[in-house]
Amino acid sequence: MSLRDPVDGEPAVAEIGDDELLARWSAGDRGAGGELFDRYFCGLTRFFRNKVGEGMDDLIGQTMLQLVESRQAFRGSGSFRSFVFGVAYNVLRSHHRRIYRHDAMIDFGVTSLHDLGAGPEVVAAEVAEQQLVLQALRRLPMEHQVLLELFYFEELTAGDIAVVLEAPEGTIRTRIRRARMLLEQAIASASHDRSLLESTMSRLDDWALSIRARR
Repeated sequence: MSLRDPVDGEPAVAEIGDDELLARWSAGDRGAGGELFDRYFCGLTRFFRNKVGEGMDDLIGQTMLQLVESRQAFRGSGSFRSFVFGVAYNVLRSHHRRIYRHDAMIDFGVTSLHDLGAGPEVVAAEVAEQQLVLQALRRLPMEHQVLLELFYFEELTAGDIAVVLEAPEGTIRTRIRRARMLLEQAIASASHDRSLLESTMSRLDDWALSIRARR
């Protein structure tokens, strides 16, 4: 189906949906795979950058391949975007279990990347407030870090985050409030610069959103 451009009267082809691109890629259309990769490369880069040191590109590649392998699991219960980040989260957990605990079980509702000694030592940010927020996020239990980053950086709804974390939507709304409280506590303990703390805490939502624009 085509749409008509109201400016010049030329028909504009409707954009192919993500699920259709995945189906075409699975059937051997490499061009469809490339387009799907382009659509999600920036989001997946944001997702992995503050959670791993080396090997981020490999994890992005693993995520895209697992999308094909698990495509039958997407049944429209959430957005396709939530499906993508659900796969990415599973890839991330497997990575950290393999690297840091030799396949032992890690409770990501308790353990932070800071606890594991995982992730980059320095994360690029434009201003000190952004740097402080990014550092504080890594001190949260990883499940809470992922939740807040999906909420702020990827602008997923509570319903979509529920699909990623495999939890009821009501539970996710409660966790968002809890995770934000933990983030404020982590920020408060991460710096002794009172003016920086006040600047960060007074505009926390703005700083989080500005990180998305930067990253």
